Amino acid sequence: MTLTAQSPFVRIRRDLHQIPEPGFAEFKTQRYLLDYIASLPQERLEVRTWRTGILVRIRGTAPKRRFGYRADMDALPIAEDTGYDFQSMHPGYMHACGHDLHMAIALGIVTHFTQQPIADDLIVLFQPAEEGPGGALPMLQSEELADWMPDQIAALHIAPEYPVGTIATRPGILFANTSELFIDLTGKGGHAAYPHKANDMVVAAAQLVGQLQTIVARNVNPLDAAVITVGKIEGGTKQNIIAEKARLEGTIRTLSADTMKLVKSRIEALVKGVEAGFDCRAEIDYGSNYLQVYNDEAVTEELMAWLRRREDVQLVDCTEAMTGEDFGYLLEKIPGFMFWLGVDTPYGLHHAKLEPNEGAIDLAISVMTDYFTWKSRGE
Repeated sequence: MTLTAQSPFVRIRRDLHQIPEPGFAEFKTQRYLLDYIASLPQERLEVRTWRTGILVRIRGTAPKRRFGYRADMDALPIAEDTGYDFQSMHPGYMHACGHDLHMAIALGIVTHFTQQPIADDLIVLFQPAEEGPGGALPMLQSEELADWMPDQIAALHIAPEYPVGTIATRPGILFANTSELFIDLTGKGGHAAYPHKANDMVVAAAQLVGQLQTIVARNVNPLDAAVITVGKIEGGTKQNIIAEKARLEGTIRTLSADTMKLVKSRIEALVKGVEAGFDCRAEIDYGSNYLQVYNDEAVTEELMAWLRRREDVQLVDCTEAMTGEDFGYLLEKIPGFMFWLGVDTPYGLHHAKLEPNEGAIDLAISVMTDYFTWKSRGE
């Protein structure tokens, strides 16, 4: 598919789209961003690197506060199937969650304020490893950010289901608490003709998958919300060999931290039962855990009231989503918000054919630069 780029930030998005990289390996991406930032007027800019991430400070004309803006950088292990003429040049990796747009928008914000500074400082964070293992928490704890800590912070995420011009958000919880889930089962392999001499981990894994689904159905309050998904199962080596090992890989999502604790305790109880019932050994690894994205209520209500006055934006007061985002760690420490940005595509996030409408890029730059200008004026 051949598209015509108009905005310079659309061209930037397409450049970044071609070099997708996994978390904490965003070396080409970091270099591209640093080179672009170096091409801007430097009078008000300070730049720091942290691992494969970047922190940019744009000094205000009379700073009393620091506003923050965050964009994530990493890509997903997905083989692209868009038909773009600017497809990924890294086989098996794709910007299938919109991080290429997120970075292009952030560069647009940096560009604007180097030319039209506001009174207050603006800290723009280019954060690695959002898709895993999680870059927000260690960046938050880094020395590089310590003396540039924002007083308020913002971020956005593209939303395929909304048309361009739509912004959707809500005060309070926006995204769920999330945890990865890995369960390894080890029994005793053997010949398929002698099952009584083995402990079959394929059978154990199959039983456990069914049991895990009872947690949401029978342990979580039906007025609450939780999801347990087993997305991958590995076990066995050949059709006539009883499997000595099996591995389940999945995800847990809840709308409250207490429910996450409940779900994990029930998982652990069921796994102990499988160990006893199948005379096997089991290990649980929760991998990366992300805190809920909780929008500061006062700041978000103020944002929404401001957005309602814009003629180029259709504001939607949306419901919570079971998506996960490590931006929640930043919001736990810094008042702020995240919102959905409509990009109008039939393919969802993490889909190999995701083709966001690039018209959303300049709209988002306009909205965020106007917002920070308005906030800095104290209007």
